[in-house]
Amino acid sequence: MIDHDRLFKELIQTFFWEFIELFLPEVLEYVAQDKLTFLTEEIFTDVTTGDKRRIDLLAQVKWREENSYFLIHLENQAYSQKEFERRMFHYFARLDAKYLMPIFPIVIFSYDEPRRPQKSQYAVHFPHRRILEFNYFAIQLNNLNWRNFLNQPNPVAAALMAKMDFKPEEKIKVKLECLRMLVTLKLNPAKIELISGFIDTYLRLNTTEEQEFNTELHQANLFEEEQIMKIVTSWMEQGIEQGEQKVIKILLKQRFNYIDPTLESRIDGLSSKQIENLASVIFDLQSLEDLIKWLDQQN
Repeated sequence: MIDHDRLFKELIQTFFWEFIELFLPEVLEYVAQDKLTFLTEEIFTDVTTGDKRRIDLLAQVKWREENSYFLIHLENQAYSQKEFERRMFHYFARLDAKYLMPIFPIVIFSYDEPRRPQKSQYAVHFPHRRILEFNYFAIQLNNLNWRNFLNQPNPVAAALMAKMDFKPEEKIKVKLECLRMLVTLKLNPAKIELISGFIDTYLRLNTTEEQEFNTELHQANLFEEEQIMKIVTSWMEQGIEQGEQKVIKILLKQRFNYIDPTLESRIDGLSSKQIENLASVIFDLQSLEDLIKWLDQQN
């Protein structure tokens, strides 16, 4: 099972201001970006069902040139839920009562289906009077075209394009462009791993798609190809830790287009340490002959 809330929380908490810049750039005009605090996890009990609800992300930020603060509350909604807008209002009311600060509520609708526009308001009204109108900022990823974010060099865009609207036949192109943007951002290794892991989680390719991805990758410039292949290798190394020799065989097939069953069998017979060593030298192997020589040395 994919822990959607954790993935989105890690992404946005790491790249909070980049997220705001991408979707709510006007907010940057009135905040002090050097004053950001993520508050402890808030858990509320639903009085009607008894269920405990956990707020995804709550940030305290400072008004620019003022000695006061407000809250940004962000929820990731990974599935369609009836009357979700009422739950957002309940969160708002309880946070307001506890913190006595202005609250800016944001929702990311990150599911694939349905595609109908989601509500961004909870209202209570009578025939002649409106009692309540609560609004929140809604980001519905499956209604955003991934191509509209291609020219926005932003780490959050590089990740979230993987969850935006694209045609099935564009899947490989989307993954390649997500990684292409990622390698141009010049982030540290930990941040690259976070984003690349997000991309790979939501854009998993089958064997045929992996081969097509490799073909597309070879058409990129040499720098991009090398950097992207390093990311792909990091996925492979994570698989190695789980004992998955199949990952390194996929990478070798991408590099050399074909590996005969005899070589596959020899790779299956390698120890975990040998698999790790093979991962570290894979970019030094220029041909299948080099691979065979390397395998011969392991005997």
